[in-house]
Amino acid sequence: MEVLFGITGKDFALLAADTNQARSIVVLKRGEDRTVDLNRHTALAYTGDPGDAIHFTEYIAANVRLNEIRHGHEASPNAVAKYTRNALAGYLRTRQAYHINMLIAGVDKTSGAPALYWSDHLANMTALPFAAHGYASYFCMSTMDRLWRPNLTLEEAIIVLQKCVAALKTRFVASLPEFKVKVIDKSGIRVIDVKFEK
Repeated sequence: MEVLFGITGKDFALLAADTNQARSIVVLKRGEDRTVDLNRHTALAYTGDPGDAIHFTEYIAANVRLNEIRHGHEASPNAVAKYTRNALAGYLRTRQAYHINMLIAGVDKTSGAPALYWSDHLANMTALPFAAHGYASYFCMSTMDRLWRPNLTLEEAIIVLQKCVAALKTRFVASLPEFKVKVIDKSGIRVIDVKFEK
């Protein structure tokens, strides 16, 4: 019952992930961070089997850092997304297939253009202006479709996110009390505190 949101705006990308770790009908842990900073301008949010997700995201983060050291420059969000998709596709054809769904977001350091990539456990990937994973996609895609526009400001994107979470709290049977929200822009990645209705 994990939920991810991603929204791009004028010069930023926003990622949000709920902080519950649940299995079946039991909440095992609250405060789980399901986001990973891959470099200064690219972050990843994930859902899926906890063991697979942690192992795969650590592998990707380490290899993105290794490539940065080898080549002497930071990879763009596009390059990171393609590398991640290729790695996931390679594992898909082995006995070690990872069950992980991801949103990869970032801002190109040179052009300043935001990017958001939606990926599932079958290594399908596409670039989107906004996206959701988990049950959020059933409830919130129409809200994001109605409210999103290309030159969205950060304040407007936060309002879109708040409306999506409000729709989940109204319509979804499971409790999602907290979300971790990250903003990626030219200055880097930062965690912001967003107030959601109770």
